[in-house]
Amino acid sequence: MNHEPLWHDAFYQLTSVPDPQALAGSLQRWAQTLTGCLWVAPDGLNGTLAGTSAALAEFRHHLLHNARWGSLWSGMLFNRTACRTPPFQRLKVVACKALLPLRRPTVSPPPPQQPADATGVQPLSPLAWRNLIRQHDTVLIDNRNSFEYRLGHFHGAIDPQVQHFRDFPAFLELHSAGFRASNQRVAMYCTGGIRCDVAQSWAQALGLQVFTLQGGILNYLAHIPDATQDWVGDCFVFDNRLALNAQLQETNTCAVDIYTAPEDTWRLARAKQLQP
Repeated sequence: MNHEPLWHDAFYQLTSVPDPQALAGSLQRWAQTLTGCLWVAPDGLNGTLAGTSAALAEFRHHLLHNARWGSLWSGMLFNRTACRTPPFQRLKVVACKALLPLRRPTVSPPPPQQPADATGVQPLSPLAWRNLIRQHDTVLIDNRNSFEYRLGHFHGAIDPQVQHFRDFPAFLELHSAGFRASNQRVAMYCTGGIRCDVAQSWAQALGLQVFTLQGGILNYLAHIPDATQDWVGDCFVFDNRLALNAQLQETNTCAVDIYTAPEDTWRLARAKQLQP
């Protein structure tokens, strides 16, 4: 029996991917000893995988150093956390039309995704983020679903009260005039960073000065020992562990502790079905 520690890697990259179907086939082969989910689309790659340290390292080597696609993932950040509960039961690789589809609000379409925002500002390191969100002219927005916010969030963060990420641009459109009028900088965060990267262009199209957190909450908690000065509660994760504390350790949180609102009924039912 294999008693090696189990680890979870979360990673993504927004970039132009030629032939996503072919890449999906390669990902399936490279990850055959792992469990988790890999989504590949013309606009990038999003992955969550679990396995031993050696198996994850082998997958990472194939991904980053293969001749056909390796150059696409320059600078890709991997958020690694320990597992007490196996996060996944199987491996799923999906080639899709877009990584995170959005409902289009009435603003003009945003420009193509770029590595930095329109002001040239890269995602902020955890320490730079801590400094920014403590400034009086910064409005802090949680770019996640409401049930994730209720479980844990940065102190002072706004809950947009969306049930699906695709509805987040409508929240930005509704409140952007007020943010501009008060000359506020907008700081957005999410679990691993991808939702903020996707939404950033919409925020910029509304004339907002936007800053995001590199690697999201997981990266912040991994690099800030006293994170509880800024963070309250647990961080929801989309796997069987459900929640991690500020030390990135799995908690005893269960689905009924998370899905407490009437609109979360279907999520609770699905969570119970997916329990190992």
